[in-house]
Amino acid sequence: MIALFILIIHSIETLAYSVRLSGARVKLLASALSLFNVMVMVSRLANMMQQPFTGSLIDNAPKENALEFVAGQYRILIASATLGTIIGLLLLPTFIAIFSRAIIHLAEERGSIPALLKKGLTIPFLKRAKKHIHLPRYSYLKDMNWRDIPIKLFCTNMLITAIYTIGVLSALYAALLAPERATTAVMASGLINGVATILLIVFIDPKISILADDVINQKGSYVSLKSASIMMVTSRLLGTLLAQVLFIPGAKYIAWFTQYIV
Repeated sequence: MIALFILIIHSIETLAYSVRLSGARVKLLASALSLFNVMVMVSRLANMMQQPFTGSLIDNAPKENALEFVAGQYRILIASATLGTIIGLLLLPTFIAIFSRAIIHLAEERGSIPALLKKGLTIPFLKRAKKHIHLPRYSYLKDMNWRDIPIKLFCTNMLITAIYTIGVLSALYAALLAPERATTAVMASGLINGVATILLIVFIDPKISILADDVINQKGSYVSLKSASIMMVTSRLLGTLLAQVLFIPGAKYIAWFTQYIV
């Protein structure tokens, strides 16, 4: 159940990248950003809700091999984050089409999210949404120029995603490595995820927003924005794989760092 929860969280966060594409497509970027903020808020809230369940794995771990048991369970959770990102990537074209229409309806409802949800969850609208379901095709990528991908931004997003993915898990594992400072280690998870979120807001989001503005102001192409968005999703996927590598070293670093706090 925890793995399924994390899978859904990372699917939502991956699909959030499609909102700016939809906004640029229908020339309603401000409305798109409000919908984007709702999705991010839902994923952040869901991430907070899963923390107690993740911590319960430590409480229920067998005493004789707690470190090995918890490490194995947490690696499964990180793998579910990777799977969730892959699902989000596969659903990207579908949700670009759906969000494009949702943004238009949001503007018609004068920015009322409850009214949008009420309309969107009706049977006629759900039947229309089924027509837009399709998997990515090669033609979706044919106009993209991979040489334009900013390597520094790609690597930065990958590293931030890895840190965000393991923030809570490494902190909880650090509590096992340093049981005398367990509470301090667990509380560090909020700081780690907070820093990762700030880094995303400062270094990543403005770059993509500017590309979306350029499309609307006819200073840039939609293909460039699509290339950047797919690049960000790809780097996010690699970031969840990098999280597997950084999980134990991150926990050891947190355990080491806590001795300077208490």
